[in-house]
Amino acid sequence: MKVELAQLAGRDNDTAYNLERALAAINACAADTQLIMFPESHLMGFPCAESVAEVAEPLEGPTVSAIVAAARERNIAVVIGTSERDNGRFYNTTLLITPEGIALKYRKTHLWPSERGVYEAGDRFATCLWNGVRVGLLICYDIEFPETARALAQLGAELLLVTNGNMDPYGPTHRTAIMARAQENQAFALMVNRVEEGDGGVLFAGGSALVDPLGTLLFEAGRDEGQFALELDLKRLTAARQDYRYLDDQRLKLPGELVEHACGLRELMIPAR
Repeated sequence: MKVELAQLAGRDNDTAYNLERALAAINACAADTQLIMFPESHLMGFPCAESVAEVAEPLEGPTVSAIVAAARERNIAVVIGTSERDNGRFYNTTLLITPEGIALKYRKTHLWPSERGVYEAGDRFATCLWNGVRVGLLICYDIEFPETARALAQLGAELLLVTNGNMDPYGPTHRTAIMARAQENQAFALMVNRVEEGDGGVLFAGGSALVDPLGTLLFEAGRDEGQFALELDLKRLTAARQDYRYLDDQRLKLPGELVEHACGLRELMIPAR
């Protein structure tokens, strides 16, 4: 399976510019590319509480519709982030768009501190079957919580698609996290991050990556813009799951006990002089 990662420098609150870049990247894909991914909230960038109502759009709005039309024209799947407006509420949303339309929608469930008061958190995980592979979506901060990818794995995910807006100094955090999420769920993981500066002096860390189901980092981008073509060898899924399955072997229903040693604590107390 051939995929492309569009590691771009977007502009916050500039939908026209970001859409133009996205359409150009889709148009530049190789003829045999099956999927192209963009960073978190690429279409609108990162609005603030004062601007989100102005830039957010419903999923049937003109910006997402333009991506759907491009996907149909190029016969390609697109994973892209948007600021979603739904009945007066706002969400940081990532979409899997196919030539037939929106195949999967995910609203970020774990909001970064600067997003609280801008967006509402999503309340569910979902996967869908695409091109013979069951895929699930996550967004940036989500991957720092093992439970998010595990929830997708329990829904059958074989490919984790992560749109990212990770900034300095947290690049190493997400490098570690994406490898762990892939390994512990025995799934491929694709992550695409933004680069260069955003509003407020934020410097995005790049480092878009492909990790195999054994947790091996197969590709890692640098900090510059680029459109990277990668091949996924889906036979690695079978190899990773041949001898053991974490989902089958996990034992999470064992009872737990918190033991207090009050006497021991008293013995450690140092008397006042």
